[in-house]
Amino acid sequence: MTDQPTENRPAAVPSEAKQAGEVRARWAWAEPAVWTERMLTALEQGVKGGKWFSLIDKVQALPNLRRAFARVKANGGAAGVDHVTVEEFAGHLEANLEKLSRRLADGSYRPQAVRRVWIPKPGSKEKRPLGIPTVGDRVVQAALRAVLEPIFERDFAAQSYGFRPGRGCKDALRRVDTLLKQGYSWVVDADLKSYFDTIPHQELLERVKTKVADARVLNLLEAFLRQGVLEEMNLWTPEEGTPQGGVVSPLLSNIYLDALDGHLATSGYEMVRYADDCAPRAQRAEKGPMCVTA
Repeated sequence: MTDQPTENRPAAVPSEAKQAGEVRARWAWAEPAVWTERMLTALEQGVKGGKWFSLIDKVQALPNLRRAFARVKANGGAAGVDHVTVEEFAGHLEANLEKLSRRLADGSYRPQAVRRVWIPKPGSKEKRPLGIPTVGDRVVQAALRAVLEPIFERDFAAQSYGFRPGRGCKDALRRVDTLLKQGYSWVVDADLKSYFDTIPHQELLERVKTKVADARVLNLLEAFLRQGVLEEMNLWTPEEGTPQGGVVSPLLSNIYLDALDGHLATSGYEMVRYADDCAPRAQRAEKGPMCVTA
């Protein structure tokens, strides 16, 4: 049999291209406007010193801000203290995004106060607070989350299921079912009361600093943690907690609890955590205690 003519042979795919495609597939949820294949490769291989520098340019980049607005628009929501609705913001979208980008670049950006309202708590007569940031602040938070989330998601514990890409409540329940079938029979159900409102700022920032060394990104994050809260006619500054209703808050909540995940795992507990609800699970004598958070 003779070889095929060169012009009829299928083109060879370079190994580098295959590897790049595989990396992108593993991180399909990561924002491509931020996370190029080169950055994803560095993410998987690990960066020097384990810390990321020069991230603010990714946050302020217009393609990232445009994608961030698309996510904010898809989620909807009311206007913040400036009374600007999503539709009104979209009416001058490029001008608004360019303004945000400039202010992030020159360091003049400051988040506005969060408008706080109280809404009924499902299954209870109680009410829970809901914070409503301005549309512009929600866009910046979404852009910030797009930059930070893959950095921390890379090392999050497997037993964490809440507020994580590609994971959800059903996945947590499947894991719980698997553990029950393995013989665990004791269940402890726990909930961290007012968790989002009580996360200590300094400890949270220190945990972020273990992977992020860009001072301007850290300052931006701190500004969101300390942004004012307007409730009726009262304006106050929180001393703890993550921004109620903030786009970046779910990620921050997982960053703070990741140490708990690791501690329980190394202590011999099996755990399934969904957000701040916890159900430590059944003990089986030969395996030792098991902790499941649901």
